Amino acid sequence: MILSAGLTPAWQQILTFDSFRFGEVNRAGRAIWCASGKVFNAGIAAHHLGGPSVTLAPVGGPAWGAIEAELADLRVPCRWIRTSAATRVCTTILDAATGSMTELVENGRGLTAMELRLFRRVYAAQAARADVVVLIGSLPEGTPESYYRELMEKTPCPAVLDFRGQGLLSVLDLEPLLVKPNREELAGTVGDSLETDDDLLRAMRSLNDRGAKYVLITQGPGPVWLSSAGEAWRLTGPAIADVVNPIGSGDAMAATIAWAVRAGRPMVEAARLAIAGAAQNCRQLLPCRLDPTTLAAEAELVRVEAIRL
Repeated sequence: MILSAGLTPAWQQILTFDSFRFGEVNRAGRAIWCASGKVFNAGIAAHHLGGPSVTLAPVGGPAWGAIEAELADLRVPCRWIRTSAATRVCTTILDAATGSMTELVENGRGLTAMELRLFRRVYAAQAARADVVVLIGSLPEGTPESYYRELMEKTPCPAVLDFRGQGLLSVLDLEPLLVKPNREELAGTVGDSLETDDDLLRAMRSLNDRGAKYVLITQGPGPVWLSSAGEAWRLTGPAIADVVNPIGSGDAMAATIAWAVRAGRPMVEAARLAIAGAAQNCRQLLPCRLDPTTLAAEAELVRVEAIRL
């Protein structure tokens, strides 16, 4: 079973415009609402890829019923932590004229001490049954950074981690299977600008040296970098000509890696599949509705280059 767990889900509004003009009145051609945020995106991706999965997230407020109904309609297995604080609302603005995307992100609202204790208890029970865990997303306001470590200490299986900063650094000695901040997040985590690829590789290897078995770094449409204690690779997928909505692509990658690892795939192959999953996500309006029937063929188009260290 794949467990996707995170504390900052979102109720997402997607607005599409023929042309969007900053500082002026804009009328959307289409408005769609969906369950999103990194944890829901990863859970939806894992479910679409197939095999047993569970998504664990705190949810509350006016969006609760709509989120539950949508994920039930998708048949995504979920465990909920009901919260007194409302689930945050985020907005994606898609401009057809320029092909650009603008994201308006509300920070996750704080959870009570009781809610955090309940999440930790349910997480431990689910992680004990899981083959792979995806622990993903930022922490809500007021949550101590040590909370990530508390969860990781209750994780007996391989873990794919998608968060950053001191919270990430604090768990590396627990030897997570893979960590996947993007290049900007890695720079902030290690306190370096990472202006060159050599700088990037050094920063990645520093996370390996501290305990991460693999480090995977994305950089928008650019190559994906992967490193272990003794090896490194640069992976390049084909250009995506028909991008619709890139939101959730990193979450699709995290879920695809977990799915591939659960199936016994080597990490380089898992990364190729993840890049194909991200490309699928970019071509869709709603996040992470992946198609496993075409994933392997698309992954074959991803070029892998071993990097000499």
